[in-house]
Amino acid sequence: MSETRRRPPGSTDVARLAGVSQKTVSRVMNGEPYVSDEIRRRVLAAARELGYRRNTAARALNLGRFHRIGVVSLGSALYGPASQLIELERRARRIGYAFSVVNTLEDDDGGVARAVETLLEQGVDGIVLSEPIDVGELRVEPGVPVLSLGPMPGLTGPDVIINSPSNVDAGREATEHLLALGHVTVWHVAGPERWWASRERVRGWRAALAAAGAPEPPMPSGDWSPASGYAAGRALAADPEVTAVFVANDDMAIGVLRALAEAGRAVPEQVSVIGMDDIPAAAYLSPPLTTIRQDFAASVAQGLALLVERIEGRAATPEPLLPTTNLVKRQSTRPPKEKT
Repeated sequence: MSETRRRPPGSTDVARLAGVSQKTVSRVMNGEPYVSDEIRRRVLAAARELGYRRNTAARALNLGRFHRIGVVSLGSALYGPASQLIELERRARRIGYAFSVVNTLEDDDGGVARAVETLLEQGVDGIVLSEPIDVGELRVEPGVPVLSLGPMPGLTGPDVIINSPSNVDAGREATEHLLALGHVTVWHVAGPERWWASRERVRGWRAALAAAGAPEPPMPSGDWSPASGYAAGRALAADPEVTAVFVANDDMAIGVLRALAEAGRAVPEQVSVIGMDDIPAAAYLSPPLTTIRQDFAASVAQGLALLVERIEGRAATPEPLLPTTNLVKRQSTRPPKEKT
């Protein structure tokens, strides 16, 4: 005789073990407020002890929502995109939403549209486009809100939210810092042209030069990697007129510092260098790197709040405060050495 299959534990079992009502169990499992920390711990402990799992499919049918947010990501290990992705998952789970990620490739023109379709097939209530690049015109009509964490001029649709930190301001601030130190002009090592963040940093650099009446030097570019920064840095190191360099991210700035050191161009005595992102290693380089810090946590928090407001049909925030950037002054920048 076959053994009778045991019934999986339900919310009533959890409620009985925790000594609370079934409604309280539901509130805890749905991440709703107005439940004390002590009760929440008891319910979760009881659920773990029993091996209870929510029936998310049934819940989606009942509520018309999956309580899941999908993210389209480039799948990059770079500091900025990786920081955004980690913060997205952390905050989504904190407010009771599950999290699905589909990675795309930078050179796959149809990848974003296919990734959106994949997420919709999995069942999501909203979609986040993380670290956008130029994919041309992209019309999305997924039937759920779409949040872009960055400028994406080609993106259109009936429920699109753009919440973008100003990389233009960051590029301007970095350039103005070097000009204020007395440098005649500032060279720029740009990121990949296809990335909107890179384009905006170039715009900020150019705007600061124009406002100061400073000449615009030739602009090398890289692919965000230290190796590409090193290649650009070797060319800059060979030009004796170069006294100040704004590099579009800290990883490339590491390569620039190496190239300058190999060429005998002392930083900051002969060349000032400023990066962007404030990666954890920036403070421990030799010399410690002056950089522009981005508040990834604030950017994600504001964007996610707008997305969840749309998902849950709550009143929208009137005007989101875009996250600011902060100049972190260290020892890689100084006034130019006077010519003798």
